[in-house]
Amino acid sequence: MSGEQEFNLDIENFEEAINRLEEIVKTLEEGNIGLDEALQKFETGVRLSRYCNNKLTEAERKINMLIRENDGTFSVKPVNPTEDFNE
Repeated sequence: MSGEQEFNLDIENFEEAINRLEEIVKTLEEGNIGLDEALQKFETGVRLSRYCNNKLTEAERKINMLIRENDGTFSVKPVNPTEDFNE
């Protein structure tokens, strides 16, 4: 593994990951920890950030918009994040 250790975040969901990430940011911003602990927390924070980003990307792929067609029927269309929904 070329120096890399197996790393398990041990989280159950997105909300837990966000909460842990916020705690890490707060701890790092306070600056009351040593360099080794700060580096460990930073690494964990990066992994949590990637986990959250992956979860958000996965959720975005699942979101669809229900569109009413001219004939009164409905169809499902993927959401375009740049589309203006007020039109």
